[in-house]
Amino acid sequence: MNSGERRTLAGHTIRVLYNEEVVAERVNAIAEEIASHNYENLLVVAILKGSFIFAADLLRALHKQGVYLEMDIMILSSYGKNLESSGQVQILRDIESTVRDRPVILIDDILESGRTIAFAKDLIVARGAGEVKTCVFLDKPGKRAANVDADFLGFSTPDLFVVGYGMDMAHSFRELPYVGVVET
Repeated sequence: MNSGERRTLAGHTIRVLYNEEVVAERVNAIAEEIASHNYENLLVVAILKGSFIFAADLLRALHKQGVYLEMDIMILSSYGKNLESSGQVQILRDIESTVRDRPVILIDDILESGRTIAFAKDLIVARGAGEVKTCVFLDKPGKRAANVDADFLGFSTPDLFVVGYGMDMAHSFRELPYVGVVET
């Protein structure tokens, strides 16, 4: 689907914001940028659920760049089934890897309020990581509540409710291979 194209799914109209080709190009560019840092003993932590498709694509792109890494997951939630963050971050699943003295890159789908990624970053820093960087697919700077920015960024996007490429609306639309805007 091309950017701007509309599709009706499950009674919702979704306008394509970033199509599959644009997404793939940006993921490869992020992998090149990360690879240029020549991290040693790198740990990449995907913050689930929303980042799972972005993280998988990014990990494969990093492999193609010759980056050796270890990967773990953390499940954090501040949304539940709501469309807006509650402001409270909960750990639903913690990482199992040791972070002490290691470079760590946290991967998340959207940097909006910043609470989730700031929470994760503070937690990993407190556990003794050598360096903690953040990598987010989308940045919505208009609603920032925490003092955090992405070190590696896919796209800066307007304050729109997006779905697809792992992002959901009440657990629907994660499977879409593009990023779309739910229109009412």
